[in-house]
Amino acid sequence: MFPEKFIIRMQEMLGEEYEAFYETLREERHQGLRINTLKAETEGFLKKAPFSLSPVPWTETGFYYEGTAQPGRHPLHEAGVYYIQEPSAMAPAAFADARPGERILDLCAAPGGKSTQLAAAMKGQGILVCNEIHPARARILSENIERMGIRNAVVTNETPERLAERFAGFFDKVLVDAPCSGEGMFRKNEEACGEWSPENVELCAERQDTILDSAAQMLQNGGRLVYSTCTFAPQENEGTISRFLKRYPAFSIVKLGKPECFSPGRPDWIPEPAPGIEATMRLWPHKLKGEGHFLAVLRKEGTLSDISSLPLRKDGNRRASEKECGEFLTFASQSLKGWQGGNYLFFGEQLYLLPPGMPSLKGLKVLRPGLHLGTMKKNRFEPSHALALALKPDEVCLSAELVSGEENKDYGPAFAWLNGETFPLTGEKGWYLITVDGYSIGWGKLAGGIMKNHYPKGLRKNWR
Repeated sequence: MFPEKFIIRMQEMLGEEYEAFYETLREERHQGLRINTLKAETEGFLKKAPFSLSPVPWTETGFYYEGTAQPGRHPLHEAGVYYIQEPSAMAPAAFADARPGERILDLCAAPGGKSTQLAAAMKGQGILVCNEIHPARARILSENIERMGIRNAVVTNETPERLAERFAGFFDKVLVDAPCSGEGMFRKNEEACGEWSPENVELCAERQDTILDSAAQMLQNGGRLVYSTCTFAPQENEGTISRFLKRYPAFSIVKLGKPECFSPGRPDWIPEPAPGIEATMRLWPHKLKGEGHFLAVLRKEGTLSDISSLPLRKDGNRRASEKECGEFLTFASQSLKGWQGGNYLFFGEQLYLLPPGMPSLKGLKVLRPGLHLGTMKKNRFEPSHALALALKPDEVCLSAELVSGEENKDYGPAFAWLNGETFPLTGEKGWYLITVDGYSIGWGKLAGGIMKNHYPKGLRKNWR
């Protein structure tokens, strides 16, 4: 089932523990989801969750679900109320300790699990840059940022080196969930097992060194760098961190309290281990309910600077004036409650709201420069799906509630809406925020007693 050279190495590493490790990899994997606190309060969601959940020990918003459940086939998933995520993968963002108002970079962000976890902790305040070098994966990342209703995220499709040229010393925190040999995902992804080789481990380690060089440049003094992989290979874990600390003596390993099920890093598995490498963390599948992961938290010496004291580039994308946004502002006055506004930016006919304090994005490959507000059409404005998902019912003037049904298999009004169907309604004509069990799911427009469905055609599924 597993490559022979991988088995030999793991036997040497684990000794008597190897049999337990091997048997675990032959068992069914554990599945989890993380509640999106930008949308839902954890306790409130648990009281009416449509499937059985049990807590993941290392994050307050993470939960295991039973193998028979299908949370991805429920309207609340489409509403961004939760994100389906492998349980061990929830650990790195939890140890990033993201806080409102910070500037944070997720450097290798697709498909978006860690980015959306960081965003929830930031509570819509500050700047979150989510980058992915591969275009197709970057599009998936952007879609997940939208689905989770995140307002303060910028999605880029760049190399780490290009970002480092633009954002030197800009971020308070940087998360590097590095591309790796994927050994920890063998029971989840058979392709990772088939692609494994000692040579690929070597190539991954070299790539990780290069990525971390860029991350170090973008972190300001006093900032936190979180490095993680989903591999067991010491060369990509303790080895990568030790090589990094040798190149960058201004960084040190942060010793943090960790769950008892986490294991310490192993200096005896690599040559020239860095001082304190034991404070890194390993997640072993035979010691906890999750896949294999490695995690290190580093700090750059110095003191964090206030965001307003750092110079921001003044050149680049021209911000839109209120006059140019007239149709949107009319929509906002008629349909939204207490809209605060901010820095608007046009990408063609598409209008975006940039996170406050965001520097110029000119010259970068950008998929999402902030919250997509909608499309400026001739003499009218059409709100975006992203705006709907970012709003709550008390932030709009008009809303209409649908129920999802008690069981995943029930075909109720919410499922019909996701299929593109309309429904009759008596009320004031105009734009309505459509909600499912109290959570926003998209826009509808009421005219002639019929709610026209504006759920994007590309997202519609056959739910029957």
